[in-house]
Amino acid sequence: MTTPTTAERAAAAATEIADRFGPELVSTEAELLLKASSDWSRMSPILQEKVPAGRYLPDAVVRPRSADEVAEVLRIAYEHDVPVTPRGSGTGNYGQATPFDGGLVLDLRGLDTIRVNDSGTVTAGAGAKITAIDVAARAAGRDIWIYPSTKGSTIGGFVGGGSAGTGTIEHGSTSDGYVLSLTVAPMDGSGTTFTVSGPDVMPYVHVYGVTGVIVELEIATDPARDWVAVYAEFQDWASMTSVHRSLLDLPVLPRLASADPPALVPSLPAAVPLDPAQHSLRVIAEASTVAEIEARVVAAGGVVVASLADYAETDKLSSMSYNHPVYFLQKAHPDRTWFHMETGGLAHWERPDDVRAVYDGDVHLHLELMGSAPLAMVVADYVSEQEALAGIERLEALGLGVHSPHQWYVDRHVDLARETARTTDPKGLLNPGKLVDAPPVDTRINIGVR
Repeated sequence: MTTPTTAERAAAAATEIADRFGPELVSTEAELLLKASSDWSRMSPILQEKVPAGRYLPDAVVRPRSADEVAEVLRIAYEHDVPVTPRGSGTGNYGQATPFDGGLVLDLRGLDTIRVNDSGTVTAGAGAKITAIDVAARAAGRDIWIYPSTKGSTIGGFVGGGSAGTGTIEHGSTSDGYVLSLTVAPMDGSGTTFTVSGPDVMPYVHVYGVTGVIVELEIATDPARDWVAVYAEFQDWASMTSVHRSLLDLPVLPRLASADPPALVPSLPAAVPLDPAQHSLRVIAEASTVAEIEARVVAAGGVVVASLADYAETDKLSSMSYNHPVYFLQKAHPDRTWFHMETGGLAHWERPDDVRAVYDGDVHLHLELMGSAPLAMVVADYVSEQEALAGIERLEALGLGVHSPHQWYVDRHVDLARETARTTDPKGLLNPGKLVDAPPVDTRINIGVR
């Protein structure tokens, strides 16, 4: 007897799902399959080569509308031994939503409910966009702790695959109290969901759905503050970073603080004109601290370009943070190939020339504040995968922490995720290829199996 292929098993599962919930829940349209298997990993020339759009396709896309439907879809897929890859808006940059083994892609954007609780926390479906969550929270007088620079991301995708963003200076990452509780649908054949809270959320945060599909979340908020978008310019790196560094001692920490050299400035879509010959500092500051920030800029020889007391303007500033300057640089120079490394440490402030010397060609540093030290995107001309990854050891030798954006495997809570998945995904059907044994140091990129 011939064993059915994954495609055949997926077709049988898709038929059962359509019969149960209606044909509108399932699609095999070629264009949708392509879109649902792709994300922004094309920002990495290494991932662009290894996981280009269309190389790994699902057999069907399923779009549930409720947590109960998600649980039942997973039960049906479990019975048919069909892999399932959960997905939000696809704004991730690491290929974590790529269905390496085909099967079903679970598009969770239909789970978009939002409510602000009496306690001030926000409970939202996994598919709710963070823009909508922020609007609801602000209307109730609350600020959500963190949101990514791509604010149109879904909250489930951000918690399941993201890490930090606007608000990180004060609140850390998604693992630092941001997630108060989660409702999860396991891939164990039960067709049920369960809720975890407090430290028990950790096996499900930033693990790409390999331990269960997040269907609803409760996240932390603060009383809403008046935020101001502050733009400043400096003639040199040292002057800019002296102010950047000093922002950590403000009585109310900024929500974001981005800093760039002149090479990155012309491509930034700022709300105000930026001098392409100057270093750019951009801060989302609490209103009571703006005068102090402006005074520090002037004292360091800089110029305050604008202070915009409009919440919408802070969103525009936020969109130029974290790895977005890399995207804008790539877009502005399509004739050149750029890559970046995510790094953190004092060397960005104190030994920038040594950091730039790690790679040949043009090398630029985009800075953010994160905790007590700067986080940087080291942006360089791309020569080869080998040379790009070899730079990791050279960056670490400078005392920098490094996260390579050129890989797709789970790199947080790995042992905890593996232990949890033994119960919540005993067949290893959730997002196969993402929960792997330690990858070879010489590549840090190979797809592995559980």
